Amino acid sequence: MLPSAFRLRQRSHFGRVYAKGRSCATDLVVVYALPNRGEITRVGFSVSKKLGNAVARNRVKRLLREAVRQILPDIAGGYDVIVVARRNAAGKSLVEFGSSLDRLFRKLGILK
Repeated sequence: MLPSAFRLRQRSHFGRVYAKGRSCATDLVVVYALPNRGEITRVGFSVSKKLGNAVARNRVKRLLREAVRQILPDIAGGYDVIVVARRNAAGKSLVEFGSSLDRLFRKLGILK
């Protein structure tokens, strides 16, 4: 699980990242990133009801959190990041999410 210091939770922070942040996408996820004034990178997750029932959504969220937790030491500090799951994300594995997130984080330039 991600430590609470690395989580993005407030609605206003989500809105700011959506409005002003850069985004990149794959067929599984969309990542929005915006530099913040802090030293740590905070990550928020969004999974729509269009993805499936609560069991499917929660599984996708758990897998995304774990994929980000594994990449966290390589992420540069000072960003607010939102990871949005797409419909294709249901039923995918941790390895697929990890490679997709790694590719997008590199594209956005937030990996060390």
